[in-house]
Amino acid sequence: MRIEKSVTAVTWIPSEAIEGMPKLPFELGVTHYDAPPPDRFADGDLEAWREANRFREANRLRAWIEVDGGRIVATGYSGGALIGATRVTIGPKTVAFPGVTYPLIQQEPEIGPGWVRFAQTAGGRMGLPAPRRVRGKPFFQVASASAWTTLQLTIYSDGRSEHRLTGASPFPRHWIYDDDGVLVEKSGAIDFERWWRESHAANSPWGGEDSPAVIAAAESELERELSGLLIHGSQGIRRRDLAAGEALVQQHETGDELFLVLDGMLDVEVDGEVVAEVGPGAVLGVHAALEGGRRTATLRAATRCRVVVVAQHDLDPAALAAIASGQRREATS
Repeated sequence: MRIEKSVTAVTWIPSEAIEGMPKLPFELGVTHYDAPPPDRFADGDLEAWREANRFREANRLRAWIEVDGGRIVATGYSGGALIGATRVTIGPKTVAFPGVTYPLIQQEPEIGPGWVRFAQTAGGRMGLPAPRRVRGKPFFQVASASAWTTLQLTIYSDGRSEHRLTGASPFPRHWIYDDDGVLVEKSGAIDFERWWRESHAANSPWGGEDSPAVIAAAESELERELSGLLIHGSQGIRRRDLAAGEALVQQHETGDELFLVLDGMLDVEVDGEVVAEVGPGAVLGVHAALEGGRRTATLRAATRCRVVVVAQHDLDPAALAAIASGQRREATS
């Protein structure tokens, strides 16, 4: 019996993710950020997304095992990588710079009692030149920085499978889809400055180095709906950057601001104990904003974070009511 499973990482550049001078072409409309990919995909969608310039690269780890009488008798990889193009607008024309694909790294399958573990690294760089100083040799690069993901997939002889994002470039955003093509995880933190200065070929899996990935669970469909209400229902939006260890709010303090996590991971502390962790897409602070009361928990940055801050009086009352109603429904369910 043949059992085939997959896990897929899709890499894309979210809005407002780039800092400093490299941000200028995006702000001028010469090139573009990427819209968030859909929450799920079916066979053939990845190729269509690439043709539509929906992502920068995708790592499609697909693998199989053959089981005979309960024994694993054969294994193999059957996935691959997709690299997109960077389109640049020059006057009335749009020029496409195809990305550069690095050789696929597929580790020898690790076979255990009733399971096989596969690992695959895929990545590359944008074809658009990006002259910059970098840390370490060669100290100056003309090519753009490298981006990659390393995925691990374990297939069991009873048909189950498990996956992990074990490594990834610190930029851009990486979203993880399961065997059914459903978004299940995402990289929880991005670090443009470190990526821009350090992620060249020598500091990548092709040079013998990988970067551990910070993982956040994918927010629910409801949370994505609420974040849209927060952004579009507000008159005044500001952004706040937090260093690791810095508190966004303290338990028991008063406040009427709501927060949308754009990037990074926050610990939720109650009476000094970490009770939960939240990541990109989470909407926070609704209880205090609605009731004019005190914060029920301390929110502390576990990594570097960026959040949207919206005061209650700047939010459309209908949007605030919808956010509160949605969170109550989620809590009840």
